[in-house]
Amino acid sequence: MDRTILHCDCNSFFASVETLLDPSLADGPTAVCGDPESRHGIILAKNEKAKAFGVQTAETIWQAKRKCPDLRLVAPHRSEYVKFSRKCNELYLQYTDLVDPFGIDESFLDVTGSMHLFGSGEHIADELRRRMREEVGLTISVGVSFNRAFAKLGSDYKKPDATTVIARDNWRDIVFPLPVGDLLFVGRSAQELLGRYGVRTIGELSKCSEEMLETLMGKMGSQLYRYANGLDDSPVRGAADRGPIKSVGNSTTFRRDLTRWDEVQSGISLLSDSVAMRLRRYGLYCGGVQVGIKNSRFQVFSRQTTLDHSTHLMREINDTALRLAKDLWKAPDPIRLLSVTALHLTE
Repeated sequence: MDRTILHCDCNSFFASVETLLDPSLADGPTAVCGDPESRHGIILAKNEKAKAFGVQTAETIWQAKRKCPDLRLVAPHRSEYVKFSRKCNELYLQYTDLVDPFGIDESFLDVTGSMHLFGSGEHIADELRRRMREEVGLTISVGVSFNRAFAKLGSDYKKPDATTVIARDNWRDIVFPLPVGDLLFVGRSAQELLGRYGVRTIGELSKCSEEMLETLMGKMGSQLYRYANGLDDSPVRGAADRGPIKSVGNSTTFRRDLTRWDEVQSGISLLSDSVAMRLRRYGLYCGGVQVGIKNSRFQVFSRQTTLDHSTHLMREINDTALRLAKDLWKAPDPIRLLSVTALHLTE
């Protein structure tokens, strides 16, 4: 029997919480930023009115103000975000004990065993949206599907405050036309690499052979093949199955040994992009980076370093990982496996 998985994503979470704290922010375009006094501060979140002006997360304040001169800037209230995140998950737990937070503002729910009590997945999604509006004051978009990867696509498909069902009988029609970058864990590096081979949509990715993707990207390519073809079977873990996160790492084994520095660079970039995305999902920063290499003789070497400041940015993790790999690798010793791990994690 198919599982029924929900992915619940709070709409403009930081900006929405700030609006609950100060209702006057609802009157115009608003953005949350690290340092409202600095032109070079970064936009962390924006409301729908700011989004209409083209304001984007992670751009600088001066870029955002150039698009939207009347943009109102507020500093983040992190403790409030944590409090509202807990309220959201407490509501989800009323429908299933299989709630797996995927960051401060989104969670996966497996409601397969709850539908005899609460109705279909779509009905539960609509009820959660209504109760979230009325009881918490936030809006959520919910994807309903038979696996995690498609549930995540569903919550992104229509925003704000919408339910999207991606079912067995319609998933190809909805999923295949979407950009490949919409797929879970396809970061910028993976998107650029696939684009060089003419793969720009999820449908085009699904038509690639698993062997070709594994040759290009290691076991990450095999995982993306499964995602694109509706074969994801990763579970939604409840709190009892989750331990504290001590490190966030990714490794990949390549079908063909790497012998050139440009191949190593590409592999490190893919892994660093994935690690950085996962850190941001978990709301974590790392204070150290470790790189591991397994050669064709199955010898394993690793090196790690601490950072002078904590980060969850791909560029900083990637630059550090490349320096470690350059020191660690004795070219042209063939590389069978690469790993990048974020260490010394803090909130």
